[in-house]
Amino acid sequence: MIEAAMIWNEPNNKSHWDPEIDPDWRRFAHMTTLAADAIAASNPDIIKVLGGISPIDSGFMGRMKDYGVLDHVDAVAVHGFPLDWNLWQIHEWPEKIDEIRAVTHLPIWVSEVGVSSFGAEEVQLWGLKRTAELLKGKAARLQWYSLYDLPRSWEATTRHREAEGSSYYRHFYMGILREDGTPKPALEEFARQTPDFGLVQWFHFEDPRLDDAVSWMRRLGVRSVRTGLSWADRFRPNALDWFDRQMRSLEDFEVTVTFCFTPEHRGIAAHHTSAPLIPEEFAAFCSEMVDRYAPRQDSSAPSIAALGAR
Repeated sequence: MIEAAMIWNEPNNKSHWDPEIDPDWRRFAHMTTLAADAIAASNPDIIKVLGGISPIDSGFMGRMKDYGVLDHVDAVAVHGFPLDWNLWQIHEWPEKIDEIRAVTHLPIWVSEVGVSSFGAEEVQLWGLKRTAELLKGKAARLQWYSLYDLPRSWEATTRHREAEGSSYYRHFYMGILREDGTPKPALEEFARQTPDFGLVQWFHFEDPRLDDAVSWMRRLGVRSVRTGLSWADRFRPNALDWFDRQMRSLEDFEVTVTFCFTPEHRGIAAHHTSAPLIPEEFAAFCSEMVDRYAPRQDSSAPSIAALGAR
């Protein structure tokens, strides 16, 4: 069920990892090393990926190298949104990849790249075409963010919300499908870019869009999908039922699962961006998910079909 496991999401972005608690990322490095080793112990065939960094920062990657983290993973990842949030231009994409390549010999994944339709849907269409021209052949994995617009009734995962001005509202226009499920002009162009491009789609707990999303991904010719399993959600009632349904729905794709989000009661601070009180608990969650959805081939663990039949 899982081809690759990504350990955390955008650890150098304060919307996803609190730098006041962990200013030198030493706690993050220790947690990531524990998680990578736990994943490898559960299934050595799983590709272990360092959480995609945003911004693209060779200094941060160098710090992870110095901490020894890169010795425990199989690939590193970057995220880039030059038409929406980054302080560089879209044509600089190859240079950004080269900056990371200068730090590590590991394969580089672009595990999130996207363009919002906040200003105009035509901008998103042009941005998709130009991104494909710039990135094809430059990275081991390319994944477009995202399939759906974020519903306006939900909250974007970011620190300051409306105080960020238009930067916040751009989060709600990243899909190639509108909130109501109707296609934007970029959808047809995206279909031309598959299977070179995969998709990123985060599914909220018991997300009602799951079945339609899977149907769209099949129609679009998508092969690789990146999504998430939330450590915080693991403590909700019926969490495993939802996880089973989500993973069973995605079984026809090459799935990268991102493990992230600290449960409030298990963090140094009561927030999903906090470093955990006990990093071994996060590693145990990663191991549990791999054992459940990607067990060793010789494992006696139940299959996902068996789990769904219970």
